[in-house]
Amino acid sequence: MSRCFTSGVAAHKTSIMTELACRGFHTVSESGRTIIREELQRGGDALPWADRLAYAERMLERDLRAYSVAQALSGPVTFDRGIPDILGYLTLCGLPAPPHVAAAAKAACYNARVFLTPYWDEIFTQDTERTQTRAEAEATCAVMRETYTTLGYKITELPRADIATRADFVCKQLAN
Repeated sequence: MSRCFTSGVAAHKTSIMTELACRGFHTVSESGRTIIREELQRGGDALPWADRLAYAERMLERDLRAYSVAQALSGPVTFDRGIPDILGYLTLCGLPAPPHVAAAAKAACYNARVFLTPYWDEIFTQDTERTQTRAEAEATCAVMRETYTTLGYKITELPRADIATRADFVCKQLAN
């Protein structure tokens, strides 16, 4: 069954996903960073600081495709963000969710338990793709928690610990 990770930014989701992949789990990368890189390379504006709705649509397109591919895989699949994260993103931006985005978030059913990597001030960093402030990262985490909870998911918060310990925690949860 597919498991989903969500959080604010700079909470080590991607590092945990990399560790899980090294341990043999199927993982699906976050689409947002890939889209940002592609848009910057081609001079596009489907970016979170330019055309936010176009950025959300690109994420939805990629995430739906990844979700479909993952359905054919055997064993647990972990996603570095899921389709509901797009609803949370639009909420953060103060944009209404188009009906097809809301419908996709409801239709794409991940495991009922979602992993949340909580905002953690001590590990927060910024880079050229992750430009949010600490306050925005913390708000993102809160909105993602609310978005998934509203959709009926149960949140399992990961401990604030090193990557290996967090991956061990996830592995134990996946075994249940």
